[in-house]
Amino acid sequence: MTGMVGGTDSRRRTARIVGVGTAVPPDSYSQADLLAEFAIKDEKIRLLFENSAIERRHLMLPPTGADGARETESQGQLLEKHRAGGLRIASAAIDSCLAEAGASIDDVRYLCCVSSTGLLTPGFSALVIKEMSLSRKCSRLDVVGMGCNAGLNALDAVANWACGHPGELALVVCIEVCSAAYVFDGTMRTAVVNSLFGDGAAAAAVVAGKPTDGPELVTFASQVIPEASAAMRFDWDMEHGRFSFFLDPHIPYVVGAHAEEVVGRLLAGTGLRQSDIAHWVVHSGGKKVIDSVRVNLGLTRHELRHTSSVLRDYGNLSSGSFLFSYQRLRSEGVARPGDYGVLMTMGPGSTIETALLRW
Repeated sequence: MTGMVGGTDSRRRTARIVGVGTAVPPDSYSQADLLAEFAIKDEKIRLLFENSAIERRHLMLPPTGADGARETESQGQLLEKHRAGGLRIASAAIDSCLAEAGASIDDVRYLCCVSSTGLLTPGFSALVIKEMSLSRKCSRLDVVGMGCNAGLNALDAVANWACGHPGELALVVCIEVCSAAYVFDGTMRTAVVNSLFGDGAAAAAVVAGKPTDGPELVTFASQVIPEASAAMRFDWDMEHGRFSFFLDPHIPYVVGAHAEEVVGRLLAGTGLRQSDIAHWVVHSGGKKVIDSVRVNLGLTRHELRHTSSVLRDYGNLSSGSFLFSYQRLRSEGVARPGDYGVLMTMGPGSTIETALLRW
């Protein structure tokens, strides 16, 4: 160890992650299942699915029609899937998170909901408060449209709220029904997205100002790459009359090229070097994203084992992916008091978000 952490906000250093919970829809599909379900014959699109490093994904697929084929959902049906399906998986993730934290729904005083797969007014925070009968005094925040990096943006906000309200429980909940944003039009633009994303929700409980188990949220750092602002986007497709994702094929390399810089700023003033970081939790953005970050940071495949295994088992879960990986790290029981860890997410903007943990 090179030295003690210093130069960070003393209040923020008391905020800890005290519980985590995840949930997915019940139906799971292999990549081969999905190629068959949608009768995809184009060889280039088939290769996207087959070379994705993804084995299975949990999805809320459209119902089948009388001919046995999957129906085409209207924009209204997709939004309803986002709302109803999102509420179901969010509630399950919250229940699991609170159970691990040894808390009840009555203990929640702040709720921050994150989503990038649909637009609701009122947002998920108000809907979850009603659905799960949270306190009428619960403060709330919705983080909408920020994409895969947004879970850490929300965690930063939740940690700050917790530090200002010592002893009170705050929740961040990432709710991503990516299948509510799918377009099946046979184009390469939509095929990239359709081969990658899965549905899932993840929740983390944060408390400050009292002794508890769980890692301390030491500090956060961001890196915005304005020249790549259009490389990842969810916008209106005029031709098909609905929203759809776009991912630039070069974005993994852009993200990787900036990873070292943002980690350097995260650790600046802490007395730590990158070699002092024992645990890495990186967003499961896709095989090329993971490989690019790994190479540019000089990490081993073992250090990104949870990032890769979440991609394999669930696909890209957007804003909640890093919490699925963090849950696997927590379940391993390998983190020891005094260990440091880095959380990293990336998404539209283009943006890389990081957080430093201390056990």
